[in-house]
Amino acid sequence: MGFHDVNIGEVAMKYICLLFSLCVHEAAHAFMADRCGDPSARFLGRATLNPLAHIDPIGTVVMPLLMMFSPIPLLFGWAKPVPYNPRNLRNQRRDPVLISLAGPAANFCMMITFAIILRIVVITLHVPPIYSKAMQVGPFFLVFWMVMINMALMAFNLIPVPPLDGSALLYRVLSLNGQRMLESIGPFGIIIAMVVAYQVLPGPMNALGNAIWLFAFWGQV
Repeated sequence: MGFHDVNIGEVAMKYICLLFSLCVHEAAHAFMADRCGDPSARFLGRATLNPLAHIDPIGTVVMPLLMMFSPIPLLFGWAKPVPYNPRNLRNQRRDPVLISLAGPAANFCMMITFAIILRIVVITLHVPPIYSKAMQVGPFFLVFWMVMINMALMAFNLIPVPPLDGSALLYRVLSLNGQRMLESIGPFGIIIAMVVAYQVLPGPMNALGNAIWLFAFWGQV
């Protein structure tokens, strides 16, 4: 796929969906940290949907745009990590896990919510159950990509390598030596996660995406 094959309008809509979803993800971390007793993220202005508070130049701008302008079958990204002070948490064993999982949980809730909205769009606008034609319907295109992007963000962030959210849950069940090994992965975590994402995620995501498509068009064929 060359640059001339790219629909700039579609890229812009996908990027807006991704940016909003990333902001919800990071704001969920901040809100959960605040509820667990540490207001650091809220004081730093991270408990907000304002993209300027969350943008990471590589993960929020460069990487997603490169994916959109390439034949890569996945679209995901990341934002600046939300900081918290574990000394302020009410439960220093449980709360870090809750804070880490708040982001993927927010993406899961958005995926389900927009899947239901997708169903409503199909029914009210009589969207045809043909991919090429359905994608020409603006509201369907926007809602469909909100579902798919939140699915991708949830799956990507649950990969159990630091600094991704899934590592917090794995960290709590490892032995001391295992925790040290996990920490040593840190500098290479994103690279490892991207390799895992490209090798493992397309199959399950295609299956889940097909299930959502069938739900959206159930009874419409």
